[in-house]
Amino acid sequence: MKKYLLVLILIGAIFLIACEKPNPKMDAFADCLTNNNVKMYGAYWCPHCIDAKKSFGNSFERINYIECSLPGRKGQTEFCKKAGIEGYLTWEINGIREIAGPVSHEILSSKTGCPLP
Repeated sequence: MKKYLLVLILIGAIFLIACEKPNPKMDAFADCLTNNNVKMYGAYWCPHCIDAKKSFGNSFERINYIECSLPGRKGQTEFCKKAGIEGYLTWEINGIREIAGPVSHEILSSKTGCPLP
């Protein structure tokens, strides 16, 4: 019985995530960041990266995201090595990798001129 309850809870959680309502203002913010050549370098296992992805909701698919971790956390991709990425989360703004670690939408907005959602 517990197994079935766990499966139902898991299916419900997946349904809620998949059915997240579109947010046109967040879409516009994410599009503005991408149009201003902002890049996010991260790793699938990085807590700061996971939080940043969640903060954009479904609009995250519009962010120029570069995955730097190899599967199984077995090192860094060549692209990220060549780009000089030393830590996650790293934001590149105006061609400069100037922000490392968690960052608010307010900071991204102030550095890019993109209006907040």
